[in-house]
Amino acid sequence: MNQPANQSNENRKMYNDLATWWPLLSAPAEYTEDADFYHQTLLETGQTPLHTMLELGSGGGNNAFHLKAYYHLTLVDLSEGMLAVSQALNPECEHQPGDMRTVRLGREFDVVFVHDAVDYMLTETDLRQAIETAYLHCRAGGVVLFAPDHLHETFAPSTDHGGHDGENRAMRYLEWTYDPDESDSTVITEYAYVLREGERVWVEHDQHIHGLFSREQWLRWLAEAGFTVRVVVDDYERELFVGEK
Repeated sequence: MNQPANQSNENRKMYNDLATWWPLLSAPAEYTEDADFYHQTLLETGQTPLHTMLELGSGGGNNAFHLKAYYHLTLVDLSEGMLAVSQALNPECEHQPGDMRTVRLGREFDVVFVHDAVDYMLTETDLRQAIETAYLHCRAGGVVLFAPDHLHETFAPSTDHGGHDGENRAMRYLEWTYDPDESDSTVITEYAYVLREGERVWVEHDQHIHGLFSREQWLRWLAEAGFTVRVVVDDYERELFVGEK
């Protein structure tokens, strides 16, 4: 199970063949409270004004939709389909294709933000590379914010469901996250998508493998990269990692 983070990327249907359906799975309005929390956390952390933000793994741009009111955003994602969705939602933002482990833009930013796309870092090497990318793109005195969905200490199996209606198409989904092998550093999320386009209805299955690391590992690797780190707990009791360079 401890495979390279990009090994099954081509099999993640939502980020590839089904990317145009993303707005019907996850709407920008669902990110309002989270984005407000991230912004307030950054305001409380940064010692100088924070104007520019690099988001690594920006996906369909739902966080950016809210954060662009406060920052000049550069958005990086591995999926061209998801970048296209974000470009339609956030045309005023800069979009760049790239892998958060290896992308090098040759610029520094006031803030480097990595939302739950960091969950696709499956190994210590993957996660350390993503942290190094964040460090190299963060200016001295700047801030990094990582927001993984789960930590090893707090992980619990879960289910969720949702979806939205669009113009002549609609989606509903079931999400199931579980850990089939507690001895390794990954968990699995299964998705069942029910898609309707006109009168046609069909079902797609999508499996996503996520990395699962301990609080101590996160803190140690961020500190070793050069960040002064603290943990912030959000309203959903998720632990976020905030680092100052």
